[in-house]
Amino acid sequence: MTTTLDKVLYTAEAHTTGGRDGAGKSSDGAIDVKLSSPGSGKPGTNPEQLFAVGYAACFIGAMKAVGPKVGVKVPDDVAIDSSVSLGPTNGGAAYGIAVKLAITLPGLDAESAKKLVDTAHQVCPYSNATRGNIPVDITIA
Repeated sequence: MTTTLDKVLYTAEAHTTGGRDGAGKSSDGAIDVKLSSPGSGKPGTNPEQLFAVGYAACFIGAMKAVGPKVGVKVPDDVAIDSSVSLGPTNGGAAYGIAVKLAITLPGLDAESAKKLVDTAHQVCPYSNATRGNIPVDITIA
């Protein structure tokens, strides 16, 4: 099932050249990065690193958005250690990714932390985009 936006709140635009060994720049100039393949040792970042940062930032935003609705204040020092793994699938016929998010919510009891994380996982745009498509393992550290 494809989800259709009710309303566009923001559109990110970027121009990328050269693929994994190229460069990318956002239309507003806020991002201007060299790209390199994972493990190549060349300068630059890779799509998996960008996805790891983006998913974690989005998930923290989702927790902040749902916190008041579930009666849980998100700690100021909330943090997520994220990893995005890349590897072959279907016997090497294709490639896929898998995500791990280790969420640190200092000062929250286990029940409140779980309620916050579970609710955020239902509204986070990255969670909704990946749900049912790739493995996403979320733990509360």
